[in-house]
Amino acid sequence: MPSVADLGLRFGSLPSGPTSSIHDVPGVGVGHATVVRDDAPPPEGQGVARTGVTVLDLGGDLWARPVPAGVALLNGAGELTGRSQIDEWGLLETPVFLTSTMQVGRVYDAACRLLMAEQPRIGLDDVVIPVVGECDDSWLNDPRRMHVTDAHVAEALHAARAAAGTGTAPPQGAVGAGTGMSCFGWKGGIGTASRVLPDGHVVGVLLLTNFGQWDRLTIAGREVGRVLGPPAHVQPPPAGSCLGVVVTDAPLDQRGCERLARRIGLGLGRTGSTAHHASGEILLGVATGLRAPRGESPAATPVTGRSLDPYFEAVVDASEEAVISSMLHAHDVTGVEGRTIHALPVDAVRRILAEGGGP
Repeated sequence: MPSVADLGLRFGSLPSGPTSSIHDVPGVGVGHATVVRDDAPPPEGQGVARTGVTVLDLGGDLWARPVPAGVALLNGAGELTGRSQIDEWGLLETPVFLTSTMQVGRVYDAACRLLMAEQPRIGLDDVVIPVVGECDDSWLNDPRRMHVTDAHVAEALHAARAAAGTGTAPPQGAVGAGTGMSCFGWKGGIGTASRVLPDGHVVGVLLLTNFGQWDRLTIAGREVGRVLGPPAHVQPPPAGSCLGVVVTDAPLDQRGCERLARRIGLGLGRTGSTAHHASGEILLGVATGLRAPRGESPAATPVTGRSLDPYFEAVVDASEEAVISSMLHAHDVTGVEGRTIHALPVDAVRRILAEGGGP
């Protein structure tokens, strides 16, 4: 699949990490389980599935050694379980699980079982509230069939654990939780990017893109959507969502994480998002540099004030890139009722960007 670099695009002045993905943050891994099925409706079969699970793992036992976290909303018509605990404590104590809207309960249950198997004190010393986020993939996936199983969640979690430190970017586009997602009328899904700060710390962004209207797509300031014209397929509804996670290895506290998360929205806006009434842009910020044992306060001093400015810049630029990357890596997908969402026509986009100027 073509990448942002293949199109000669550069978002901002800060350098990307070696993989230009959230894997550049030490200890972070992303794993997917993709569920694609063409079957007769029940009771004869299980129906059409274009869905999946994506897991973002931060390394180590997060329940025993949680990390600072904060949540910001651009538009709140969506769900992120565990948000109230993050708001109260300022801590994240599980990996982040992403899936489709009506599969949240199944993923939550499976996550509880998997985490209890790894940490025997869960349910004895204290309970666990897994963090599960969602976007609606029902344009391509049949949401009335419970396609996601415990095995899929386990597959994605194990893949995330295995991916950390491999020096390669995670699969992007129509994979895992991104299998049935659409972005600006074209195929979207999973996108990621990273930036390296002058102080040596890394900021990585992971997005689940499922938002936007075709005529608002903007790439590097160019109104590409208006020049391309509408895709040659029936359009999904103009609402949609974007689950965004930013992770840094810097020592940030809850307030700093929340402020980083909010800047994801600026990156989405650069690409053409207007955060529709029915969309759910739920944004999570995480910092692994202040990890401390459960119930204890970290010893390090957090980055605050104007020192956060380069981090804000990194988040905005990486988020803009991650949106475009989610589309460039995607492929055509046909799903329920024969609906098709085509991948972004990369050659046409390349010509438009080369020509420059207005639409």
